[in-house]
Order: sequence, then C-alpha cells, then structure tokens
Amino acid sequence: MAVGVLATLLVALSLVSGGIVIGSALTDDTPVAVPVPVDTSAQPTSGDTDGTPSQPVVPLVDDDSEEPVADVAQAVAPSVVLIQTNIGQGSGIVWDAENGYIVTNDHVTGDASSVVVQFANGNRVSGTVVGGDSARDIAVVQIDPSEEALVAASFAPTSSVQVGQLAVAIGSPFGLDQSVTAGIVSAVNRINEFGGSDPTNPVDVEMIQTDAPINPGNSGGALADRNGLVIGMNTQIRTAGVNSGNVGVGFAVPSDTILLIAERIVAGESLELAHLGVSGETPADGTVGALVIAVVEDAPAARAGLQAGDLIVSLDGEVVRSMVELSAEVKLFRPDDVVSVEFVRDGERLRTTVTLGAN
Repeated sequence: MAVGVLATLLVALSLVSGGIVIGSALTDDTPVAVPVPVDTSAQPTSGDTDGTPSQPVVPLVDDDSEEPVADVAQAVAPSVVLIQTNIGQGSGIVWDAENGYIVTNDHVTGDASSVVVQFANGNRVSGTVVGGDSARDIAVVQIDPSEEALVAASFAPTSSVQVGQLAVAIGSPFGLDQSVTAGIVSAVNRINEFGGSDPTNPVDVEMIQTDAPINPGNSGGALADRNGLVIGMNTQIRTAGVNSGNVGVGFAVPSDTILLIAERIVAGESLELAHLGVSGETPADGTVGALVIAVVEDAPAARAGLQAGDLIVSLDGEVVRSMVELSAEVKLFRPDDVVSVEFVRDGERLRTTVTLGAN
C-alpha cells in the first residue's frame, strides 16, 4: 500500500439486511440444552475468549490532571513507533519490551518480511515481521531489544471503555511521527462488517469508534484513555466520496483483541476462524439477541441442538446483541474450541455447549 497505509471505507457501515451465514463444520458432541436462570443484570465483559479475568492495570496519568491530553501524550508516546516498509508506512505500539515485540496493523506490514522502526527519540532500527492476521488486521514485528531501550505500553481492558470518554490518538499520519490528536469514544462494540486487511474477504470485527482525528499513517498507532492506557489500535477511517482524510469517524481494534491475536501470532498458533453453522438476523423489534433463521445440517450448531427460531443471547458468557455481533464473537474463537451458548426458545432460556468448527 502507498504512503499512508490506513485502510479507508468508501461505503456506509450499515447492517446488512437479510441473513448472515456463520459457517458450517462437523462436530461429534451433541450436548443437551438445559434451562438456565435468566440473569437480567448481565453486562458486557472484556471480551476475553479464554475465560481469564482481566488483570488490573496501573494508570500512568492521574484522573485529576489539568492537561490530560498532554500528560497522556507524554506517557504513551515513548511506546508508539513509526513503521516503514518499501511500499508505505504506518505506526506501531511496543507491546513486549523484554522480547522486542511491537504490534501494528497487518495492512501496514503487508507482504514485507522486514521493516524499519523509528522510535520517539529518532533512533531507527530494523525489525522482522513475526506474522500477521488478515481477519483482524493485526501483525507483530520484532526488533532486537538490545538495540533500543523499549518502553512497553500499558493496555486497559476493553470492559473499561465507555462512550463519551476521552480518546487520545498517537501515531504517524502522513509520516508525521509522534502526532497527537484527541476526541472521545463515539461507540463501543461497534461491529465493522468491513474489518480485516483483505478487502476481498471482509470479516465482521468488533471495534471502538472514535472522533479523534486519525488519517493515513495512523494505522497501527495507539488510542489511549485519560490514564495513558491503550484501549485500541487505530485501524480504519470512514471517508466521504473522493476525500481520503478524516471526517470524524475512525475505528480502532480493541485492546483485548490486540492482545489475544498477538499472543497467538508469537506462539505460532492457528489463526483460523471458527464457525457455528447458523444463518439469521437481528430482531426488528429491538429485542436483544441473534435470531436463528436456519441451521446448517450437521453443523456444530445442529449437533448442539440449536433450532430455527432460537434467539441466541449469550456466547461463552458474553452478551450477544445482534446477528453481526454473534458473527464477530464466533470469529474470535478457533475451530474445536468449546463454548457455551445461551438462547431463548418458546420463552424459556436454555443453555447448550458447542464445539466450533471450520470451513
């Protein structure tokens, strides 16, 4: 991609009318759906898919700061880098200082096997692309940690992010490294149906929406809260017509997703997407959940006892608000992962266990 590798959206991000197919595959398990108590107090959690509770993090900036944006910039900037390839440039976030790992967008690294990393102090070193995930648009770059005194960013759990809170973007728009802009979080749990780094194969990805000005080159950079904790990685902007610049609608991959996928990449684990095997829609009457219209024969959902007419309201303890949200949540898992599904059938709330499959 040319200089300024921020992916742009040239179409409106609206929900697709009609059904969404969430894959199909085989599984040998056939759990029995059982009644469960209805918990009306259930709230969204951090989005972790391994059941591990989020660890507390220490704020880098006090809540009572008189200049929160300036203090956030000072705290986070040492962890934000400029990444250059032979075809373009973007930004990155130091994730693991001890091992020299830097997270960025997959569309920043592209097909490159090596990059040049420039730090806040101006030092430039070579880096190796460890791997990338085109579905979530996340990549990991590694440098020799002995070449630079790395400062790892601190990440806040996604569950801490609230609509209206301060959002500070730090990156290298148009190659202008260490640029700082600020705004607010416009939405959380925003499903981007054009997610991923492959425009020919878009993936439903849950993102944070912000009006903090971000432009080409901000890709892979940090979106931080008022405490100097990274809440997301700036990844896409919505554009208007031929204008490729900021119009106040930007999207960042949430911190939980960044860490989950980065861990898989450095561990050499599979990045294959899981599939459930249902098609459905979001109820038009405002009911929260994903309404199953059809179940693919012999798919994981069918083996688990799900039926057309079921309203899926929870996946592995996470509230499901819509069909596209169900699709995005399923894709955070991998084939053969075992998850619990809560659904409503004929007014009764039930639970079953599904072993997810693959294409």
